[in-house]
Amino acid sequence: MDTTESSRRRLLDYFDSCNAGTAEQIAAHFTSDAVVWDANSRPARGPDEIGPMWVKVRERWGGAVWSVLSTVVEGDRAAMEWAMDGTALETAQAFTFRGSDHYEFRDGLICEIRQWWTFDAARLDTGLVGHPSLGVPA
Repeated sequence: MDTTESSRRRLLDYFDSCNAGTAEQIAAHFTSDAVVWDANSRPARGPDEIGPMWVKVRERWGGAVWSVLSTVVEGDRAAMEWAMDGTALETAQAFTFRGSDHYEFRDGLICEIRQWWTFDAARLDTGLVGHPSLGVPA
């Protein structure tokens, strides 16, 4: 398997783990020095922090599920658009929002994620303003 296909497979397996796996299963996708940079919170560093973080996010949003909408993979780098479907536990309000990640891989594992998305727990309809598929008014 070439590097591009290996990276693509790693991404899909990682998202499957985020949707239903344990913290350990999620952590297994990362190098020991991996970092998740996020536009909404402090960086998560290392698999022992990253794995539990995603389990906590999934639980916080009522069993959130991420979907891969598109990917572009070239060797040890990738970009992905994703959607997260979740439920605000306090109000039972279902929501979907989208984001974009940029990935770097080393030795077949994820070593860096740079996440670009906007989130406001008080307004769960955040997204691209005026985009027809998101229902966010212009």
